[in-house]
Amino acid sequence: MRQLLESLSREQRRNQELLASLGFALRSFTNLNRFLELVPLVSSRLVGAEGSLLVPFHADGRLRKEQFQASPPERSDDLLRQLISLTDQPLGEDAGEEAMALRLDANVRMLLGDTPVFGTSVVARNHPWGRLYVFGSSRGLSWSDSHRSHIQLVADLTAVAIESDWLQEDSRRHERLDRQLSTGAEIQAQLLPNDCPVIEGIELAAHCRPAFQVGGDYYDFIPTHPQHFGRQRETSPWALVMGDVMGKGVPAGLLMTLLRGMLRAEVLSGLPPDRILHDLNQLAQEDLAHSHRFVTLFYSDFDPLTRVLRYANAAHNPPLICRRQGYRVERLDAPGLLIGLQLEADYGCQQVQLEPGDVILYYTDGVSEAPGPGGERFDEDRLIRCLQAACRDGLHAQGILDQLFARLDRFVGADHQLDDDASMVVLKVRDEVRLPSLPG
Repeated sequence: MRQLLESLSREQRRNQELLASLGFALRSFTNLNRFLELVPLVSSRLVGAEGSLLVPFHADGRLRKEQFQASPPERSDDLLRQLISLTDQPLGEDAGEEAMALRLDANVRMLLGDTPVFGTSVVARNHPWGRLYVFGSSRGLSWSDSHRSHIQLVADLTAVAIESDWLQEDSRRHERLDRQLSTGAEIQAQLLPNDCPVIEGIELAAHCRPAFQVGGDYYDFIPTHPQHFGRQRETSPWALVMGDVMGKGVPAGLLMTLLRGMLRAEVLSGLPPDRILHDLNQLAQEDLAHSHRFVTLFYSDFDPLTRVLRYANAAHNPPLICRRQGYRVERLDAPGLLIGLQLEADYGCQQVQLEPGDVILYYTDGVSEAPGPGGERFDEDRLIRCLQAACRDGLHAQGILDQLFARLDRFVGADHQLDDDASMVVLKVRDEVRLPSLPG
């Protein structure tokens, strides 16, 4: 009896030491593989089995073949080679943990032949992270409730280790993505004008509010004579552009950056707006076709000496012009297809004479399509009424822009995020304008 008690005591101390060593490894190892290498060794020694096998899963249920572990080496090498050669069977949404375990258990039993096997799931917070097996010799495997509890404890510690490693890697992936998005947002912010240019006779105000860190909205003020400086630049014609790349996020932002470079090069040609859009469409056709995206773009040029605004439209939301006389609102539109839709596309060219006090609002569909809490859209009619109210208040361009965004925010609600990028540019002709005398 004494020998039996001493034997049980020694076994209990040994098991405690084995579990303690596994717990220490879980606390101290930063390399998951080093921890997983111990699991089969500890498992087989805890229950006096001939060997043990650990089959970890990826988070999506795929077999983590590069981290299969087994013990002892003389029995496990061939077993591991055969397991790794099995067709990968992901844990489907409809299959569930039990079905995956049954499939895997059948494969393991087939490979081990007549060897008795016990398997248990490696689970953390109801998510399966693998299966742990212990197997005996052909003579049998002594099994008890104590053995079952010990193996389940090892499986639970293993699940914690695998899940912890996955959470850390997922956190690192998010950190890398956040850094990339922040970099993209910084680059895009630098590409959009920081300040509106000084142009003779008009005031300008602009703002882009992306739905994500990086957006596909685009506006720009481009000098047609960049070699001019000072007052000579202020009185030279300027291109005023508003565009929207289909989609949101990084892909749309990258395409917007690409189109910006193309357009700025085209502006230097001095061609009228319709020819600029025609050439831009041809230049961007291949890049847009590969990305399966399209671009809407409103292009206009303004001559401070004549106050004439020429424009062409590639299916963008037509800007709204609110006339000082009567505060009536008109839409500035011209026929034209999306940029990137087809290679040969024609664009119409129109022009409008601006008068003191007139206000033009360029905007993207993220403004007019912004949803309210009840699902109703902000829509163009509401935007027109808000524009008329701001113009009647006699506000400057920046004041009009601030008031329009304030109205939009009240409509969407303080606790709601915009579904799409929202951009607006306000051009206001100064109330008292004296045209400079023409030379000669």
